[in-house]
Amino acid sequence: MKDEYAKKITAFYKKHRRMPGYKEIMALVGFKSKNAVYKLINKLVESGIVEKDSQGKLIPKNMFGQVPVLGLVEAGIPSLAEADLLDMLSLDDFLIEDQDNTYLLEVKGDSMIEEGIREGDMVVAEKSEHARDGEIVIAEVDGGWTMKFYRVSGGEVWLEPANKNYKPIYPKESFRIAAVVKGVVRKY
Repeated sequence: MKDEYAKKITAFYKKHRRMPGYKEIMALVGFKSKNAVYKLINKLVESGIVEKDSQGKLIPKNMFGQVPVLGLVEAGIPSLAEADLLDMLSLDDFLIEDQDNTYLLEVKGDSMIEEGIREGDMVVAEKSEHARDGEIVIAEVDGGWTMKFYRVSGGEVWLEPANKNYKPIYPKESFRIAAVVKGVVRKY
């Protein structure tokens, strides 16, 4: 029964891109009390399906389950390939190191196209006020938000696009890093 409830909560998450609240869970699973939802949530936390963040809000964990890793595929010259089960991999664990400080952003624009980040992709961003030279960051520059390579040299800071049609951005008034990009997700 718990698996059935977990599937309904997962479906809600996939449809709305957010976790349901207590009242929404009551409606999803047909419970009549918040206490029953509280008990269900505790069971889901124990099972590793969901977690609670530092404020007690539900956050997804292992929503995708595990996917088999079958081997390598050539991206160059074709070669014989055999499917051998090498391992099982949780996409959540692969993409997200710090669940409480990670979020997804949809990419708009083409300034990172030469890095393989296209409009419509989702980037996995981890909150951070600091970055190393060469990391891709989400930053606020002079009142606007952007995603670019963080560059620093000789005390000077700038943001560098990955598209030859765009120029680097040098902050004039304000600059703040909000997150470091950890991965890119593209659905075909």
